[in-house]
Amino acid sequence: MKHDQSNIKKAKKYLDKNNCVGIPTETVYGLAGNAYSDIAVKKIFSLKKRPRNNPLIVHYHSLFQLENDCILNKDFFLLYKKFCPGPLTFVLKLKKKSKISKFVTNNKKTLAIRFPKQRLVRKLIKNLEYPLAAPSANISTKLSSVKASDVKEEFGNKIKFVLDGGKCKIGIESTIINLTKKPEILRLGGLENSKIKKVLKKQLIININPSKKNAPGQSKLHYSPGIPLRMNVLKSKKGEVACTKIVSTESSLRLFTVASSVAVTGSKDGASPSLGVVSKRSTRLIIDWRRFETDSTEIHARYSLRSSRLAMRHMPAALAARSPGNESSKTRQDAGGTSSRRAASR
Repeated sequence: MKHDQSNIKKAKKYLDKNNCVGIPTETVYGLAGNAYSDIAVKKIFSLKKRPRNNPLIVHYHSLFQLENDCILNKDFFLLYKKFCPGPLTFVLKLKKKSKISKFVTNNKKTLAIRFPKQRLVRKLIKNLEYPLAAPSANISTKLSSVKASDVKEEFGNKIKFVLDGGKCKIGIESTIINLTKKPEILRLGGLENSKIKKVLKKQLIININPSKKNAPGQSKLHYSPGIPLRMNVLKSKKGEVACTKIVSTESSLRLFTVASSVAVTGSKDGASPSLGVVSKRSTRLIIDWRRFETDSTEIHARYSLRSSRLAMRHMPAALAARSPGNESSKTRQDAGGTSSRRAASR
């Protein structure tokens, strides 16, 4: 506990001086800075190489903090009571008197906010006189960090400090819901839409592929592993490790890595080819919220969706409309760059 307090004080010291630090949350690690400071927020964009038109999520500790910046409504209170703190981000109307930096919102009159559940970051924010703007701690379009070591690997000495809270329990970003009008899901994430719908008792609009960015995480290349990805691989070749375990009524996925070893997070033997359950949220190539690590320089994947309504920009309807086993090798797609760092389902 004394060690935790010391690290929280160290993080606060750097944040108070408008520096950026890495922070743990239950979803992924964040690159945090004072949300009221133009200087700190500009540093976040610069470090992440993030487009300025891509808004940031601001992290709060309490409703008392939030009431200074946003207009709250009935739908917000219903969801807050059920799911906060937790992996749900709200887009709310910004108050005119708010001190939030204009660079956080890209001069919009709305703000994306959430209440993180992770113990250390909650203590940190409670001790600050400002909320924290904190997008995922990674270079834009690259993989989100789920461990402090990932953040250090990504940014090196470019950031002053990383508050180590261990491995993130969820491992994918928060779900984003817009509450400035009829409830609208803007990003799929760590909280199921069905649970949100059950609390609100109303239909949800799904708008995850907007023509204009209304919230974080809506960039076309938001999730882009930094290694080559070849889609619609029908079977493994010599020297490949086949990784497959399909348990879903709506999606299926097979992954093959050109590697001598594959380690799955949570696997006892460290070399199991099972990547876990492909869940309803796995239609974004997220496998049971887990990661796998490999020494491969290339990953091959084949997917199919059983419902075309689940299609996204990076999982087009043309492929989604095909049933498993019917994809032709002619429909193969190539994407990604090159990297020797961790490989992950994302």
